[in-house]
Amino acid sequence: MGRTRRSMLVAVIAAALTVGVAGPAVAAGPSAVTGTAGADGGPPAVPGDLKATEVSFRGDGGLAMNGTVLAPAGAEKRRPGVVLVHGAGAGTPRTKLMGEAVEFARRGLAVLIYDKRSEGYSLFRRSYSQLAGDALGALAALRSQPGVDPSKVGVWGLSEGGWVAPMAASRSADVAFVVLVGANSLQPLRQQAWAVAAGMRKAGVSGSLVDRAEPNLYRMLADGGMFPEPYYDPAPTLAAVRQPVLGIWGVHDLLTPPRESPPGFAAAFRDGGNRRYTFRFFAGAEHAAHLTPDGGVTRLPELAPGYADLVGSWVREVTSGRPPADRMPGSGFVTSGPESVTSGGEPVTWGPEPVQETATVPLEPPVWWESARVQLAALVLFAVAFAAYPVVALVRRLRRRSGAPVSRAARFLSASGPVVVLGSFAYLTYMVMTGAKLAAPGPLVAGRPVIWLVLQVLAVACVVATARTARAWARRPGSVPRGERVRLGLLLAGGVVLVPWGLYWGLLLP
Repeated sequence: MGRTRRSMLVAVIAAALTVGVAGPAVAAGPSAVTGTAGADGGPPAVPGDLKATEVSFRGDGGLAMNGTVLAPAGAEKRRPGVVLVHGAGAGTPRTKLMGEAVEFARRGLAVLIYDKRSEGYSLFRRSYSQLAGDALGALAALRSQPGVDPSKVGVWGLSEGGWVAPMAASRSADVAFVVLVGANSLQPLRQQAWAVAAGMRKAGVSGSLVDRAEPNLYRMLADGGMFPEPYYDPAPTLAAVRQPVLGIWGVHDLLTPPRESPPGFAAAFRDGGNRRYTFRFFAGAEHAAHLTPDGGVTRLPELAPGYADLVGSWVREVTSGRPPADRMPGSGFVTSGPESVTSGGEPVTWGPEPVQETATVPLEPPVWWESARVQLAALVLFAVAFAAYPVVALVRRLRRRSGAPVSRAARFLSASGPVVVLGSFAYLTYMVMTGAKLAAPGPLVAGRPVIWLVLQVLAVACVVATARTARAWARRPGSVPRGERVRLGLLLAGGVVLVPWGLYWGLLLP
């Protein structure tokens, strides 16, 4: 099965569900180019104490991109600069990061925000290498700005940008430093499956829905080409980063595992010989280091207190040739456990303990019997097996040839089988789409959503109906017409396949 056919399969199953190597960008600074990479609403409004300069540059593959440089108003001097790299989302406007840009500019930095590309980027398609090329194009534009010291310009990456910014730094010595916020050192598929499962568990869900069905759906999406860069391993890229790195996480990060990510970054940096990294956790903060009133579900406009100050002071220190500060005044100090990270033998992780109630689970590529191809074959079999029985009955009724069924259980199986198959995928898709941060599973019974319980009961009933239909047929083999044997054979085949299929998707498990 080709990639296109597999993608069509998963599109049908997931019902619009989520979650080549590009060359380096060539950009020499602002230029008169046309077009836009995203939803450009024109120059953004900025506070009176700052000045804004509109720039255009070439992203990866020569794509025309637009941005704004924010800097302190007044006399121009050669100041450090930073390019802000978006999190996930196609065509995200530059204004999405205006809050960070304003606060960083007020700390003396020149800050470039730009409209994220939509060309070549979608829910099911993206390239971190391509996004890194865009970031390098923006970096070149900022380095050429008046008043910016080109030797002191770095990149800042949020969430997905936590994979992109290190890649840009590993490809260009022009990147002076890297700041990561809510970044993830794990594979994207593993991180996303954890985030959705954590949201479901936060809503009280337990059992096969969250333990088996949800991760298996993500593995199938990846196999069907509907999850971009699912098995990207950031470790080799991180090991190639030589620049100083500042990592920031909110303690209530519900999208990136905050306990597991920092040690992964530290291990990769150490493997590459880079000891110049500093990690900091912020209390009361969520994924983007904004304040949150409810444990990470809601993002307030305000940045965590001290976050912008830390970025400003850290950038000034590392671009002046000084090592990262050993401590942040008034902060807690993590000194033990797997979350403790060291740099050059000295602890450099500060802040309160992050909150991560469950660990991530490795997600391996599906073996052949779990693949999207086999799932397609099962769906085709279910469609033919369960639909043939009532269709034949309808044709017979129209021809006035209806007869008594071999077993009333066969009717139940033909009616309930499609409900189990389609209903489980529909509900699972809904849960995955709404699972991150705050899932809405509906009423629960012993940690099981009522809807899922109903589907499980129907699945068990279908297994029983399959057995009863087979027994009834065995008791009267000679009296069953040939046509009836064909449709019963198809129906029983669907019922038999439903058993391993239901076990795989957790419908026949607690």
